[in-house]
Parts: sequence; C-alpha cells; structure tokens
Amino acid sequence: MSPSSAHPYMANSAPALRQELLDAIGVADAEELFEQIPEDHRLTGGLTLPPALRSEAELERHLRRTLAKNGDAERSLSFLGGGVWQHHVPAICDEIAGRTEFVTSEWGTPASDHGRNQAWFEFASQLGELVDLDFVGLPVYSWGCALGHAVRMTARMTGRSEVLVPANLDRERLAVLRTYCQPPEMRSAILVVPVAVDPATGGLDLDDLDLRLSERTAAVYFENPSSHGAIEARGAEISARARAAGAETIVGVDPLSLGLLAPPPSYGADVVVGSTQPLGIHMNCGGGTGGFIATRDDERYARQYPTLQVSIAPTLTPGEHGFAMALFEQSSYGRREDGNDWTGNSVYLWAVVNAVYMSLMGPEGFRELGELLIQRANHAARRIGAIPGVSIAHPHVFKELVVDVTDTGRTVAEVNAALLERGIFGGAALPDDLPAGEPDLGFAVTDEVREDAPAPTSTPSGSPVAPARQRALYCFTEVHAQEDVDRLVDALTEVLA
Repeated sequence: MSPSSAHPYMANSAPALRQELLDAIGVADAEELFEQIPEDHRLTGGLTLPPALRSEAELERHLRRTLAKNGDAERSLSFLGGGVWQHHVPAICDEIAGRTEFVTSEWGTPASDHGRNQAWFEFASQLGELVDLDFVGLPVYSWGCALGHAVRMTARMTGRSEVLVPANLDRERLAVLRTYCQPPEMRSAILVVPVAVDPATGGLDLDDLDLRLSERTAAVYFENPSSHGAIEARGAEISARARAAGAETIVGVDPLSLGLLAPPPSYGADVVVGSTQPLGIHMNCGGGTGGFIATRDDERYARQYPTLQVSIAPTLTPGEHGFAMALFEQSSYGRREDGNDWTGNSVYLWAVVNAVYMSLMGPEGFRELGELLIQRANHAARRIGAIPGVSIAHPHVFKELVVDVTDTGRTVAEVNAALLERGIFGGAALPDDLPAGEPDLGFAVTDEVREDAPAPTSTPSGSPVAPARQRALYCFTEVHAQEDVDRLVDALTEVLA
C-alpha cells in the first residue's frame, strides 16, 4: 500500500492519520518498526493471488461451492471421536449462547459482569457436584491444556519434575502436555514418562507403574475411561501407589461417564481434569472445545490454580448474594507473565452453555445417558467383534472402542476409504497405524528413565516396541440409533469380505 493512499477498510491508513501515529511514537518511517525481522523472512515481491471477486454475491457463491466439497457428520454417518465427539446438543444451549448479554460481555458493565459471573459460578458448582470436588476453575482451551496446567500445578506443589502417563495416551493430549512440560533440555522441564498398558484390560500395568515411580515423580496421570474407551477398574490401587511415593494423582474423565461411573475422588484422585465439549458443545474446528480442572477446596491446591475463579458472598442487603472473581492476582489476567501459568482463551462462553446443559440434564439425565452410552458401545463391540478377522481390543468399554482389522489383511486407510464411499466416516487410525511420513507425537526414549524399568508393551508411534497393527478408534453416542450400528456392521462385513 502506498503511503500516499488510504486502505478502503483501514481508517488509520489515511496519510494524515498515519503521520500522526508515526509522530506520536517518534518514528520517521514505519519500516523502522520492522528492522528486527530478518530480510530473508520478509516478503519482497507481490503475492500471487487469483483475480479479485467483484461482488458480495460472487464471494458467497464461491464460498458455498468451496464448502460443498467438504464432508461433514451431519450428512454422513460418523463414528469419529478421539477428543471431539458428536453428541446431541439441546436447542436451549444454542439459544442461550446466542444471547447478547452473554455473547458480548466477557468484560462488560457491572450489571452484565454480575450476570455472567453468576452463570460461571453455576458452571463451577454443577461440574463440582458431578466430579465430587468443591473447587473448579473456569475452563481452559482443551482437555490437553487442562492436563498440562494440572501437571505443572503438581510439579510446583511437590518440587518434583516427572509425570507418569499411560503409554497409549491420546496423541493430541500428549502433544499438548509435552508443550506444557517444555523441552527436556530446559532447566524447568518436566519429564513425561510412559507407563505400560495392560493389553488385556486397557488399564495401567501396575508392575510397570511400580518400576517407574520414584522420588522424582510429581504426579501419576491416568484416564477413566481411557483414551481407548477402557474402564479402569484399579484406580484405587494406582492412587495408593502414587501416594506412597509422595506423588499426586491426576485423573482424566469424560464428564458424561460420571452419571454411571464412580467419581474419581472416591478412588483417590487429587486433581480431576477432562473435556467440557460433551456438555452441550457442538463439534467445531478452529476454536477451543474446553477443558476443566477440579480439586478439593484446599488452599494447597487453590494457590496453584492458573485459571479464573468465581466466588459467592453475601452483600449488605440481607438475603442477597454477589458473584465476583477470586484469586485473580495469581492468574495471567492479574499478573501477566508472572502468573502461575498463561491461560488466556476463548471458551468462557462455553462455560455458560455447559451450565445450561448440566442444569437441563440433572442427576437422572446423566445416569440415563451414561447407561445408554455404555450399552450402545458394548453392543456395537459385540456386533463388530463377530465379523471374521476383526477383534475388539478391550472388554467393558465406554462410548469408544478399538477395532483391530489386522487379521483381515486390510489397512485402516483402505477400510475407511471403502466406508467413505458408502457415506460413513470410519474410526480414526491409532498412532501405531499411521502411514509413513506422519509426524511422530509419541514418547522419546530418554536416559532419565531408570535402567531397571522395562520398555512399555503398548506405546505410541515411534517407540521401539510399537506393533504393526491396523487399529481404529470408533465412537458410539446417543445420536447413533440401532439402525446406524446395523448399517456400519453390514458395511464392514461387505468391505472386509
């Protein structure tokens, strides 16, 4: 853009205003502002762009044609899960999310802030009741972010620098966790150590856990249900072993499972994390889906939270209560880079939606939905497992299950391509089944793990013992009718014949 002309959509690009801005900061030429950017990182020529569209009508037509090339879970039958799940979203959730007093008032007037704070307090209260813990922060960007923050919390509390996690941890959560724990060569790094998974149950291998626990362990993390849908039946034993080693126990949960499964504190969890996306949030791309952190209402934990907290207190008027921020000074909002961790994100509107969803469901609704999800998944497991050459990795699954097609001689990619031709999104390929050239998000072998500890027997892509299996993670929710399961089984039978 020429300094003598103005950009049609940028008011401050008018020459007089541009000069006023430069004079105000004491710069003669705007180029001085970019001197720190190396020359080889700067664009020197023009951009090769298609011809400009001449009208809004042309733009709309272009976008519709482009978007029509996509397949989606509304027009296709989808069994994808693995972090973002297709659940029913009641219409009231979308209605409340679109109201101007919520959608435009992240930081507004005292009146709008008070109403927003009350909705946030309801979110924390209801989620706390669901996980059976009293202290819940506002949601962070994702489940992986919640896990990363929780691990850093326990490292600060214990002064230790290792976290033990399941060897088959979801690769997205693992990638985010490793980012939070920093590269191993950094002085403040937290080492992520894999623990083998029992192939029969899908739960942690307790013998391997014992070998890897040490005075360096800040926390043991496991999920119930696991990222492969297996229900962990030995949570109390895992927590007891962690406590005996002086470590904290962090448990990841799908909140929809808690209408049926016992809450994590009942088997020893100190910190609970998970996704809020199943609680009334549509599947979406390009934005946060929400992750929560919950603990006991204990100052030892509360002082380590990096998230925003909302508290309730009586006002000067008898019977009236106010809702306001608490422990604001320890967050990045209050102290910027000096806060416990940086948590700026875009999911606070989802907390309002989550509160609406949980209040609509109630305890009985969560129980009924939990029963439906476990019944549907286990019914699908029996049907799919009866297809010749196909096996199901673990018994007693919740919502998700691992389908192994190795013995059919077909790859997951081939199966999914054939299913797609029939209007079905098959399961997501698991890490040890990714095609060559895919990035390795698995665990690096490090010298930090004690020599007497054996390598895990179930590990993500890139580990020395990763088997060449063809497995996919399938998801079954309340949106899938019996006829959908039948259609999938018939399609798989035909494809694998």
